[in-house]
Amino acid sequence: MDNLILIIILVPSVVLAVIIGYYFGKSKILKDQKVAKQDAESIIKNAQDEAQKIKKEMIIEAKQEISIARENFAKDVKKQQDDLKAVEDRLVKREEAIAKREESISKKEEKLEEIRLNLEKEKERISQLVKEEEEKLHEIASLTQEQARQLVMDMAREEMEKSLAKMYSEIKEKYAEEAENEAKWVISTAVQRYASNYVGDITVSSVELPNDDMKGRIIGREGRNIRAFENLTGVDIIIDDTPESVVLSCFDPLRREIAKMTLEKLIEDGRIHPAMIEEFYDKSKKEIEKIIHDEGQKAILTVGISNMHPELIKLLGRLKFRTSFGQNVLYHSIEVAQIAAMMAEEIGLDVEKVKRGALLHDIGKAVDHEVQGTHAMIGGELARRYREKESVVNMIQAHHEEVPFQTPEAVLVAAADSISASRPGARRESIEIYIKRLQKLEEIATSHKNVTKAYAIQAGREIRIIVEPDKIDDQLADKMAYDIAKEIEASLEYPGQIKVVVIREKRSVEYAK
Repeated sequence: MDNLILIIILVPSVVLAVIIGYYFGKSKILKDQKVAKQDAESIIKNAQDEAQKIKKEMIIEAKQEISIARENFAKDVKKQQDDLKAVEDRLVKREEAIAKREESISKKEEKLEEIRLNLEKEKERISQLVKEEEEKLHEIASLTQEQARQLVMDMAREEMEKSLAKMYSEIKEKYAEEAENEAKWVISTAVQRYASNYVGDITVSSVELPNDDMKGRIIGREGRNIRAFENLTGVDIIIDDTPESVVLSCFDPLRREIAKMTLEKLIEDGRIHPAMIEEFYDKSKKEIEKIIHDEGQKAILTVGISNMHPELIKLLGRLKFRTSFGQNVLYHSIEVAQIAAMMAEEIGLDVEKVKRGALLHDIGKAVDHEVQGTHAMIGGELARRYREKESVVNMIQAHHEEVPFQTPEAVLVAAADSISASRPGARRESIEIYIKRLQKLEEIATSHKNVTKAYAIQAGREIRIIVEPDKIDDQLADKMAYDIAKEIEASLEYPGQIKVVVIREKRSVEYAK
């Protein structure tokens, strides 16, 4: 009974214990399962991360390997291309060398053909010479002793003439070059030694008045004073709004100077009417005549000349009131005399003779408005009339090459005249005339056949002409320069001289590719 009770007590206890144990075990199992699951998930995640990492590393390594493979491939391709290019270059060079060799061979063949033709011509020439010599021998065999001697003399003379002609040509070229260099040195030395200021001449003169009321007195009642003054002097009086001043206008400097002196005397005296105008005009003319004589005397003293006819001295003085392209003719004449004297001194010519001819070279301009003819020819006749030597007369008449040069001194005078006239600032001319002259120069040049271009340079003192080299040879170029120069002389008026240069230039152009 006790056992039964014990069993009854134990059985529920055991069952309870089993139940409790089962639940505890299940709970632990669930807990373990959960932990195991978490561990499994963690392992899976770590495995996935590791796999992803390994995958990335493998991708990177694969990319690097691909990149290296590409670089190696590119290098291989480039090397192959370079090798191919080098082969191509070598082939091209070989082809060029072959082409050059063929060209050289072709040229050599042409040259050989030319040599062959020349040899044939030379052979024919020698045959002809032999034939001529044989004929001469036949002739000589039938000649007398005197005829044979004369024949030998003629042959020797002919040979000597050829040798002399060759020698003359060589000497001419040598001394022409030396003469040109010497001439350049002499001219440059003379120009450097001489220094002069240029005086710009104008066509108007201004006269100061003590007050503006004087303008009315100059005009006079109904303009009788101003009319009398202008008719007597040949000068225009310009009266405008300029305070205390009037302007005298005239292209003749001598008349303008007389008018200025006359008006100044009238203003100083205060009595202005036709009678007083005539009186003071006569006094002014006499004073101007004295000035002319003094200026002429001063000019010959400046240059260093003595024993000149009084009329020539007076004509020289008149040149002070004469201009040429804005250049005062008296100052120009003095300058020409001094430059020519310096050049004559450098090359050992007659300095005194050169001075006289140079100072008087433009003397004709003092009366060229009164006498028919060019100033050079008029001046020569004046010099001859007043007993100047014929060599001086030739210097005057030849300075523009209207007559031939008879002495080296005459050439020097013409050269000095060109130097003085062409120095910067010496002469002036209107821009319209200047442009027209340049255009005319170029028109004359381009009107000739086979001229491609023409340029007027150095202020119209030189014209350069480009011709077609294939159609114009050296002799035709020389003739063209001469023809154009003569056409310019006949068609244009200009100071000094104009240099005509014909340029025949052959240019061969090719491009290397």
